[in-house]
Amino acid sequence: MPVSDLVLASRRLRHAAAFLVLVLALFLGGRAHALEPIPVPLDVEALELTNAIDMYPGAGPRLQVSTAPGADGIVRRIEVVSRDGINSDWAVFSLTNTSDEQIDRLIVAPFYQLVGSRIFWPDLGKSRVASITPSQGIAPERQKSLEADVFLVTLDPGAIVTFVVELTTPELPQIRLWEPDAYEETVNAYTLYRGIILGISGLLALFLTILFVVKGTVMFPATAALAWAVLAYLCIDFGFWSRVFNLTQGEDQLYRASAEVMLAASLIIFLYAYLNLNRWHIRYSHLALGTLTLLLGLLGVAVWDPSIAAGIARLALGMIGIIGFATVLVLALQGYDRAIMLIPTWFLLTIWLVGSAMTVTGVIANDIVQPALGGGLVLVVLLIGFTVMQHAFAGGAIVQGLISDVERRALALTGAGDIIWDWDIDRDRIYTGHEVEDLLGLRHGTLDGPARDWLDVLHPQDRDRFRATLDAVIDQRRGKVQQDFRLRSEDGHFRWFRLRARPILGSDAEVIRCVGTLLDITEQKTAEERLLHDAVHDNLTGLANRELFMDRLNAALARARADGAIKPSVLILNLDRFKQINDGIGLSAGDSILLTIARRLDRLIQPQDALARLNGDQYGLILLSEQEADRIAQVADALRKAVRAPITYGDREVFLTCSIGFALHDGGKQTAEELVTDAEIALNHAKRLGGDRQEVFRPILRPLGRNVIDLEGDLRKAIKDGELDVYYQPIVRLADQSVAGFEVLSRWKHPKRGQIAPSEFIPIAEQSGLINELGLYVLTRSARQLAEWQDKIRTPAPLFVSVNISSRQLLRHDLINEVKAILSRSRIAPGTLKLELTESIVMANPEYSAKVLERLRALGAGLSLDDFGTGYSSLSYLQRFPFDTIKIDQSFVRPNGRSARPVILRSIVALGHDLGMAVVAEGAEGESDALELLQLGCEYAQGYFFGEAMSADEATAYIRKTYEAQPA
Repeated sequence: MPVSDLVLASRRLRHAAAFLVLVLALFLGGRAHALEPIPVPLDVEALELTNAIDMYPGAGPRLQVSTAPGADGIVRRIEVVSRDGINSDWAVFSLTNTSDEQIDRLIVAPFYQLVGSRIFWPDLGKSRVASITPSQGIAPERQKSLEADVFLVTLDPGAIVTFVVELTTPELPQIRLWEPDAYEETVNAYTLYRGIILGISGLLALFLTILFVVKGTVMFPATAALAWAVLAYLCIDFGFWSRVFNLTQGEDQLYRASAEVMLAASLIIFLYAYLNLNRWHIRYSHLALGTLTLLLGLLGVAVWDPSIAAGIARLALGMIGIIGFATVLVLALQGYDRAIMLIPTWFLLTIWLVGSAMTVTGVIANDIVQPALGGGLVLVVLLIGFTVMQHAFAGGAIVQGLISDVERRALALTGAGDIIWDWDIDRDRIYTGHEVEDLLGLRHGTLDGPARDWLDVLHPQDRDRFRATLDAVIDQRRGKVQQDFRLRSEDGHFRWFRLRARPILGSDAEVIRCVGTLLDITEQKTAEERLLHDAVHDNLTGLANRELFMDRLNAALARARADGAIKPSVLILNLDRFKQINDGIGLSAGDSILLTIARRLDRLIQPQDALARLNGDQYGLILLSEQEADRIAQVADALRKAVRAPITYGDREVFLTCSIGFALHDGGKQTAEELVTDAEIALNHAKRLGGDRQEVFRPILRPLGRNVIDLEGDLRKAIKDGELDVYYQPIVRLADQSVAGFEVLSRWKHPKRGQIAPSEFIPIAEQSGLINELGLYVLTRSARQLAEWQDKIRTPAPLFVSVNISSRQLLRHDLINEVKAILSRSRIAPGTLKLELTESIVMANPEYSAKVLERLRALGAGLSLDDFGTGYSSLSYLQRFPFDTIKIDQSFVRPNGRSARPVILRSIVALGHDLGMAVVAEGAEGESDALELLQLGCEYAQGYFFGEAMSADEATAYIRKTYEAQPA
């Protein structure tokens, strides 16, 4: 066989053997495949291996891999076991030396890479490589480094070596092959750069701290805190922290996370302090305090998991940058100078934050980006420091701490805006500057001269007091000047000034100067005069009010005592039915009418008379121009005619009348209060007689007025002490004439006046507002009595009581709550406590009444419509109200000789039944009335035939007697 054929056959056998070995490797052991060796050129300083390695995360404590084919083309199988028998993360790559020289290279895997470290759950760095095992040759030797895992490898000429890397983390962000000298030069260059950056940052932090010591304004420590936080962050990022504290290689995750947290927190503190956000709104303080508390809480999270704390800190840093920039812009638009000065610096900070975000997300991947960001951060803090310094020196924050007490007083005087007043007594010259002369419109220098020149421009009433005050200061050589006076301006008007000054004594204890301030108080005096006028005058009409009226009346009575020929008279005028004007066309129209009436009355009186608006629609007049009674009556009649004239308001005419009461001075020792009271008593008498009239006070009228007042006080006491009696008038069933319930009536036996009729004290209660207390009193007593009857007396159907409700009670919002409380305290059957209301009360405000009645019915109260047929309500409204009972007025029950009465009565009864209501007839006075009502279908009746109003004990006996008399 030829030699060439032998060589060819040998190659084929070798290739077959290699193929067989590869197949056996695939079948015998796990993952294995041939690697592509990476050639290592001699002229390349650094070779990127990151994307050329094969990663085997979680492969177990031992790894079997196939090597790269050697020079002979054979792929070998190697197995590597982890050093601790636990690690399960591996990486494999292959290198080949294509040169004919032996080369040394450094395999470098950095502990921490900002590029691609992520925002959420960032990789904070640690030692990446535990060991490197070669397929042949000498094992790589670990080199000492605090920043990366560095291994020295030697490649023989033509060698192809596969390296199995035992990892300590599942990830390997970067791995490079460096020429040793080039790597050393790069490290030295970065070290120099980092030293410069750290030096600048440290000096800046120290300088700002010193500035804080010199001037303790809050923005200086806040800026210093930001500078120290940046310095700490750079020390950790540049590895200086690990060198100082001799940390384990790559074990600085806690410190790195804490530094990022403190950086965000110090930025919040700086922004809040520099912009002085607490003065803008309290919510800024709440937001800053909440964010700062959250960030400082991340320090505790960093101890547990630094990656989570760093991720939240990075996110917070970005949000602080965005929200802070928006806040700065908003305040700058409002003209806040601090915010305006911060805009360029914060804009650069925002750019830095954007670049950092692009770096950690991997958008920007470059060797110099990490140190560049560190330098950029120092630049931002440097600009912030310059901004703070600019504000400090431009605004005087430093100088203010160095000013003297004299300068401080001068600044305070300038800030107060007071005018300097200096009187040189020896030369007799007053100096005020030009401010006073400008205010008065005088020529400059007019007031700069002797003190006597001031007398020409002083108000005549103030000249003597001004001269006496200055003379007293000179004579007594102590004290102070505090005086208000008026100076005449060029146009003749006067302005008020306040002088406050002190004397200055010379070496001989004589007054040589008097120095102080002069303040323009014209506006203050004007306001005081206005307040004084408003205090004694009516704001609407400009007339005197009651206080000034009484003062003028006292003065008139004093003159009358001194001069018997003067007899003042008091007229009190009140508009009739003026409340209807307010309710009908509005309060603004009422005010306009009151003003019109005031002007009409004012035109009718003489200058010596005094007109006042005492209250509401009541006017008072002190009449001095007329002394005779008939002339006074003519004046009162003229006033009434003036009021009676129509008043045009808009497109309508308003007609009013008035009542007038007047009292004449009798020459005795009458007081102003007594005279006004007499006139008011006469006015009330005119009102009682129908209004639109005038009445003169007569002594016989005084008891009437006093009786009403006394009776009101006694009624109030009687309600409070429970002296009113509650009586019950029976309501019977017409079918068997048994007691069905009672109508509750109030009776008052006065301890001095005896029995007082309801027709007398009920109107007093209505006018004084006591009707609410009276109604509540009767409701409470009757509900308690009804509960006692229902509990102790057994009747076929529960007894009920009907209590009258007034219009004032219905319109009160507390009525519902009062009824609810009474029903909750009294155990009575639902619907047996009936509230009686008349048609006129309900129809006064039908919409509101319907809502209130619905609520009362829902509480369990019965509702009875009293005096049905006498009102003016329509059936459409009647069916809307939830009444369960109607009471026919006695005018329909009593015979009147008319044939239509039974027809009307039958119609009312039928109407009540059709509406689902029970019918009670009032005024049944005889057996014929009861029989007729029964035949008409009426269920209940009340009247003197069945019983008069009786006390509770009498009513109890009446009930027992009625039901005992009935057959079992």
